[in-house]
Amino acid sequence: MSEKHNPADGIAFVNGAYVPLAEASIPLVDRGFVRSDATYDVVHVWNGRFFRLDDYIERFHDSMRALRMSLPFSREQIAEILTECVRRSGLRDAYVQMTCTRGIPARGSRDPRQCENRFYAFAQPFVWIANEEQRRDGLKMVISSVQRIAPEAVDTRVKNFHWLDLTMGIFEAYDNDATVPVLVDGKGHITEGPGFNIFVVQRGELATPDRGVFEGMTRRTVLEFAGELGIACAPRPVTIEELREADEVFLTSTAGGVLPVTVIDGRIYGNGKPGPVTQRLSELYWARHNEGWKSKVIDYGAQAA
Repeated sequence: MSEKHNPADGIAFVNGAYVPLAEASIPLVDRGFVRSDATYDVVHVWNGRFFRLDDYIERFHDSMRALRMSLPFSREQIAEILTECVRRSGLRDAYVQMTCTRGIPARGSRDPRQCENRFYAFAQPFVWIANEEQRRDGLKMVISSVQRIAPEAVDTRVKNFHWLDLTMGIFEAYDNDATVPVLVDGKGHITEGPGFNIFVVQRGELATPDRGVFEGMTRRTVLEFAGELGIACAPRPVTIEELREADEVFLTSTAGGVLPVTVIDGRIYGNGKPGPVTQRLSELYWARHNEGWKSKVIDYGAQAA
């Protein structure tokens, strides 16, 4: 490891080698860069344990299959690579990404079938989409005028780098003294925001959009918790009016878990603090992490120099 790089800043796996994240690179002509022709997934490590690692890797394979990609790595080998990135970094709380790009086309060819798909991975310090104050008191959100890309055009169930609609939504949120946007489908329904799913709570029942969204792992976890706790929860179309009239609103993301929203379009929800259902689910989410639920312990051993 180069002396000028601290492993805790991040470790990447590129071209079969482990390198400092700051030195990792991909070819400029890789279609993953020039055409956004790639898929990826992100799993997190908390207190030295991967959360739902097998589920994330399975979903990563589902995305590759949908995009007609493949890699010469088994699920077990991918798990080993991700684990080694974390082990070498020494990070106990980490954001760990796996990526498959289409690869480099043959010279003069536009045929994606001629590309050899490429695998990249990295571990870096855990990433939050909300700071400590926002996690405690709630996020400010806007209902964006930007429409989410239609699932008929790009299957939003496949994690991808098509983020321009989400990025424009972020700018709109900042322009309106908010932190996050939720995008709409142009038909009166909400979809998702940049890096998160959204839930509404009305009369003690949960609902979350079922179309035009990436079906996040934290979203899946909350759906499981709702069944366990006896809370009615339905993935279904959620209208803009339902969002505005909700008793509580929260987000779910690998980069933060269950996150309260307390202001939407300038309207304060409840008393401006997280509601009871949101708090209950958030507390359970982190309690399960501390219990080691669906987790895999990382053996850091004698970390590589």
